[in-house]
Amino acid sequence: MARIEALTVENASPEGAQILRAIQEKIGMIPNLYATMAHSPAALSAALAFGDAMGTSVLSAQVKEQLALAIAGANSCDYCASAHTAIGKMTGVDADELSKNVSGNASDPKVQALLTFATTVVNTRGDVADSDIEKARSAGVTDAELVEVVASVAINTYTNYFNHIAQTKIDFPVVETSCSAC
Repeated sequence: MARIEALTVENASPEGAQILRAIQEKIGMIPNLYATMAHSPAALSAALAFGDAMGTSVLSAQVKEQLALAIAGANSCDYCASAHTAIGKMTGVDADELSKNVSGNASDPKVQALLTFATTVVNTRGDVADSDIEKARSAGVTDAELVEVVASVAINTYTNYFNHIAQTKIDFPVVETSCSAC
């Protein structure tokens, strides 16, 4: 059971309802993550603005979803693993690949380097070693990509932690991370 209930357009504040209507118009649904965040229109707006800004990323839509899955796996967030598996399929990533990504694995060597760096950032709370950066660079990861991986860790950790705290009801086909107790 959710600790923080999802709001609807009808019971959200006027500002929250406006944001929820915009989400509905843009993507055709209001995911429970956003409906729950709508308790704070400022927090929801911040998350959406961060995501919109990353829309111009040097990372492809597919890689951003693969990163989100690896980060969800590292943070044991079933909601985000479920959501980003569904979105990843819509971007054209193969279902078997998406399943690997939740564990921080990828078939493509460069994507693997990106996922490894992302999970290292999560696991070390950003205190990575010089060798971690050099390993990513040796796989062809650019400085812009390194910066964007850190940004991906930040926004995805925000939503992962939010979902842990709120116990957001999963409204996508369920994908479980390796932590069955989470």
